[in-house]
Amino acid sequence: MDVEAVRRWIAEDPDPRTADELATLLERAAAGDGSASAEARAELEDRFSGPLVFGTAGLRGALGGGPNRMNRAVVIRTTAGLTGWLADRLAGAAPRVVIGYDARHGSAQFARDVAAVVTGAGGEAMLLPEPGPTPVLAYAVRALDTDAGVMVTASHNPREDIGYKVYLGGRVVTDSGQGAQLVSPADAEIAARIDAVGSLSDVPLPADGWEVLDRSLTEEYIARVAALVPHGYARSLRIVYTPLHGVGGGVAVAALERAGFGDVHVVAEQAEPDPDFPTVAFPNPEEPGALDLAFRLARRVDADLVIANDPDADRCSVAVPDHDALGGWRQLTGDEVGALLGKQAAISAAVTGRGVLASSVVSSRLLARIAESHGLEHRTTLTGFKWISRVPGLVFGYEEALGYCVDPEAVRDKDGISAAVRVALAASQLVDQGRTLTDALDDLALQYGLHATAPLTLRVSDLSLIPQAMERLRTAGPATLAGSPVVRTVDLAEGADGLPPTEGLVFLTARGDRAVVRPSGTEPKLKCYLEVIEEVPERDLLYTTRRAAEERLDRMKRELGSLIGL
Repeated sequence: MDVEAVRRWIAEDPDPRTADELATLLERAAAGDGSASAEARAELEDRFSGPLVFGTAGLRGALGGGPNRMNRAVVIRTTAGLTGWLADRLAGAAPRVVIGYDARHGSAQFARDVAAVVTGAGGEAMLLPEPGPTPVLAYAVRALDTDAGVMVTASHNPREDIGYKVYLGGRVVTDSGQGAQLVSPADAEIAARIDAVGSLSDVPLPADGWEVLDRSLTEEYIARVAALVPHGYARSLRIVYTPLHGVGGGVAVAALERAGFGDVHVVAEQAEPDPDFPTVAFPNPEEPGALDLAFRLARRVDADLVIANDPDADRCSVAVPDHDALGGWRQLTGDEVGALLGKQAAISAAVTGRGVLASSVVSSRLLARIAESHGLEHRTTLTGFKWISRVPGLVFGYEEALGYCVDPEAVRDKDGISAAVRVALAASQLVDQGRTLTDALDDLALQYGLHATAPLTLRVSDLSLIPQAMERLRTAGPATLAGSPVVRTVDLAEGADGLPPTEGLVFLTARGDRAVVRPSGTEPKLKCYLEVIEEVPERDLLYTTRRAAEERLDRMKRELGSLIGL
């Protein structure tokens, strides 16, 4: 442990709380050879093991003092580097930056620090007036024609985390990626500028001078989202909604009501922003148990639909009544919702014969079939909306992790609020016919074949296990999956099928089944995305076909899990 490095960090830390936190750890580490001292030394070693790496996802990490944590010093240094890079790209012109933040611990202070650094560098900083959803910030980048947007959020990460997400637009990006999250090589260029920032005492931090926006921009966003439902198209629908203690509640309910869905019941225990997320183990609607309170309320009010956003409201989860499911409700997969919204978008786009549907390489292949049947183009992208949202001509894009882009002209990112409104429209029109979203999924299976998907997620405590597992799969991958020979293996790290290189492997079987294995980009997980496809000759065979597909998926899970060995 470099004691002098810790002391230098403490000396220039602008936050007395994290400076005191580090000083206390340093004192404990020097106290002797006991367990408390050893724990303090280990903690300091971790915090000073290196800086958080700035990449295409920006920054994300646990709150705390030190370069390997999220804190004011890291945010100020990062923003100084970002602002310098923007000035380089603009040939010295003053950059225009809009800043948003969620309700997590530290978010508001970090957002003010971003505004101060931009202002101190001679830029124009615009700060959203209150904690709000990530899609509102993404909307602001395009609506205000700013050169960049910074969103302080950790999305659905654990409560200990916070993040720093960057969008580029205005005069910096002028192609189809305008308003989207940054991609390479911008990340490496910004990281180099961050590394070049000297002492924090040399970074100007004025106490004011930036603009605090009023709520009119949020109101514009709500009006835009509500307009995704044509006037008079909304039908009677009882919705249970939860923002999972996040910042989406007020905006989402307002958008739903303005679109014509007035019968919305919000889960009271999760309605207000709370950075401690007291009712859920993980604030992620994908996690088991996250929607239990919503299901309980849905049963009590006899709801037609459950909608959940994650804490920054860029993801949307949907559940429907199902008498065969435990508790009477079934949570739809991201691929199922993506297919429903994709079909909806394809029908609209087919009127003009123009438009592209896009999905990530780990998402179901069903969207490609839907696009083809409507005479539209489909594009497969790398994982992440920084890739999906910049597809030229995009009218709809999604990835299986509950992310949907239904209005790319306004928001070049996943948007859980606009997706919620479009799902409500689809469900309400079906309810009006005495049908449900599950009936619509059956229709898709009959028309395009049953595309059944399932995840296998392997969480690790030691990150070094993930590259080891990937290397084992490269040298000795599966010969068969669910009884069908693997006929093609694609190493995404080499670049394949027109995609840039990325870490991942794809296994395709003679039967048409597929497994994609890749490390998570934001969490210590190895993720496997499994898909089987079965043609369904008639509606009466849907049930048995689904059961057979589920059995194949379960078998693939067991076989891959055993082979990976985590």
